[in-house]
Amino acid sequence: MRAIDLLRMPLWTAELATGAKSFATNPVIGSRWLNEHGLHEKRLQLAQRMAGFRRWQIRHLVSPEHAEAYGRDGYVVCRNVLPPDAFERLRREVEDNAFSAQEMLQGHTVTRFTPITRQMLQDLPEFGAFVTGRLFQGLLRYVSSSNADPITFIHTVFAEPDRGKRDPQTVFHSDTFQPTAKCWYFLSDVAEDGGPFTYVPGSHRLTPERLAWEREQAIAACSQKRSMHTLGSFRISDEDLARLGYREPVKVAVPANTLVVADTHGFHARGISTKPTVRLGIYGSLRRNPFLPWAGFDPFSLPGLRWRQAEIHDAINNWKMRTGRFTGQPNVGKVKPLDPARRWQ
Repeated sequence: MRAIDLLRMPLWTAELATGAKSFATNPVIGSRWLNEHGLHEKRLQLAQRMAGFRRWQIRHLVSPEHAEAYGRDGYVVCRNVLPPDAFERLRREVEDNAFSAQEMLQGHTVTRFTPITRQMLQDLPEFGAFVTGRLFQGLLRYVSSSNADPITFIHTVFAEPDRGKRDPQTVFHSDTFQPTAKCWYFLSDVAEDGGPFTYVPGSHRLTPERLAWEREQAIAACSQKRSMHTLGSFRISDEDLARLGYREPVKVAVPANTLVVADTHGFHARGISTKPTVRLGIYGSLRRNPFLPWAGFDPFSLPGLRWRQAEIHDAINNWKMRTGRFTGQPNVGKVKPLDPARRWQ
């Protein structure tokens, strides 16, 4: 071990009490000996227990029906969220305006992230009311088990099956070891052959079979070179899904004006598009320290920071670009959400 590694060891050890998940960049999390003696399993179990305790604290944020659906399946689907006239106004506010955006290229898919700024929430009334409203915010917070401010984007997915390699997001995976929430409010219809969000019902729960599988993956990740796997986002084969006893994956093919919120600790994937596809929606993500006993006290909810996470993310991303650092989501300037993908031009 190098001298510099000895100095870093306290930091690596302290990361055990956070959401850090990489087996590649943290030699404590990535220690084969520690994982053979149950490190990863203990973190999983504690994160699940603390999430359940926090979720109990904020159960008032959602209806009993939505809480039941989440507990059973790991995801919630809400159709016909807005009255038709309100939905059309919101859609026009999104589609008719140009915003600063970033694009990520993965295989044959480009994903455009348009950071939702506080100014956008103020200037676009239907849009702002929905993003800050009880349904969108309440479900994201409940599923994530954190009464905190999520990061939000306008989200456009461009899939071209004949371009490039397979999109890695189409492989079933778990984002991380802890319960965490992502959501999509679709402004366009999502067809079964158009890359729908696909989820393995019940896979958010930590069964004995899942815990044993996680142990196997953690030990293997200590020495593997599979990038996403060793970074803590475990991929799973169809054979392993069947072996763990889960129900068949569900393709969430839904009409526009549908909100989908999912615990992405559960196994999920982007469905494979068999034709060129463009999908537009409002995306939210919420993940906080998994070991805290309280659901609130979020720094990003403080005055001056509230509703600004995406702006901060955008500023950091742009700074990295200016200083020549690698970023997988370069800024592509101002574009309307449905303008053709710049990364393919």
